[in-house]
Amino acid sequence: MSCVNKSVCKICRRENMKLFLKGDRCFTDKCSFERRPYPPGQHGQSRLKFSEFALQLREKQKAKRYYGVLEKQFRRYFAEADRSRGVTGTELLRLLESRLDNVVYTLGYASSRREARVLVKHNHFTLNGTKNNIPSHIVQKGDVIEVREASRQMNKILAGIENVKKREIPGWLEADHANFKGVVKDAPARENVTLAVEENMIVEYYSR
Repeated sequence: MSCVNKSVCKICRRENMKLFLKGDRCFTDKCSFERRPYPPGQHGQSRLKFSEFALQLREKQKAKRYYGVLEKQFRRYFAEADRSRGVTGTELLRLLESRLDNVVYTLGYASSRREARVLVKHNHFTLNGTKNNIPSHIVQKGDVIEVREASRQMNKILAGIENVKKREIPGWLEADHANFKGVVKDAPARENVTLAVEENMIVEYYSR
């Protein structure tokens, strides 16, 4: 699991966009990015010119931090996407969207992807009726994700269901909050990715 040793609000400011790393706080006036929408540090408000390499790096870092994966993991996803028959950038985003922790968050059973990773690792969910505590597991069409019976009254899971009302569940997923379950209806498409990222620049970064 990715370990973040600095303020996650600084990460959003560094990438110059909301990455929704703090759950419900990101939807309030307390959001650090709303109050200071510029990079941290003494030169944060300076006008800087970025090279092509720097722009590619920022797009890669943005996606990596949004999904909360480490560099080694991200490279593996890129290598797998590059071997696929589809468009490399689109396949990369599809793999990241299909991670179990991201699906748990998107369905509304956690307030952030980081919280979803912790809940998955602590065995609070089942996949197709079987215990699964691997956040990086790639879900497939037809998979059923369900909150375990003993975990359904957890405050974090109930708060996640409440917070999901502030965002939209994409069409490739179906959430049944009354029964604490979700179904993967299809593979995620490019238009289902809400992150404003130019995946072609990530491809260029790794193709140097």
